Amino acid sequence: MAEDAAMQTGVREQDFLASIVLGEGLPEEVERLLHAAASSYDQDHLALKYLMEARLLAPTHPATLIGLYRFYFYKGRLRECLGIAEACLTRAAIDNSLPLDWRDVAPQDAAFGDFDAVAPRFFMFSLKGYAYLCMRLGHFEQSAAAIDKLLELDPADKIGAKVLLGVLERRGLEDVD
Repeated sequence: MAEDAAMQTGVREQDFLASIVLGEGLPEEVERLLHAAASSYDQDHLALKYLMEARLLAPTHPATLIGLYRFYFYKGRLRECLGIAEACLTRAAIDNSLPLDWRDVAPQDAAFGDFDAVAPRFFMFSLKGYAYLCMRLGHFEQSAAAIDKLLELDPADKIGAKVLLGVLERRGLEDVD
């Protein structure tokens, strides 16, 4: 149940991020390809073809990364999704002039407490997605480290990292009953 809540939170966050970053600097052809991918969602091969074409045209644009992330996530292709989450972290680090390794990011490196600051928020959501995927894939130490970093960067927990921490701490307990 807690895992479902964490997933729903992640869905809302990705919807928000997509609405913020989709249009900014996105070439028309890429936008068309992303819409075609969404329209072809039930045809995996075709949707992925459109997403890959979009990424070729705008390889580092958050919209293409988010499109691939969502596709892989909703299709249950979590290993591939994790690779995209890592690409999102790299993109967000570059956009925020942060260290490329998220472990080296410090609270003073960006306006992480300003929830209206889009670039730092994209970094935070990317790190949260990374933490969630690591947890789902059984990389619990990596997930815990990412969650700890989120709480360090966002002590007020506006990003909702404590929900993930709760899921991580309770893993396997539901099975005991």
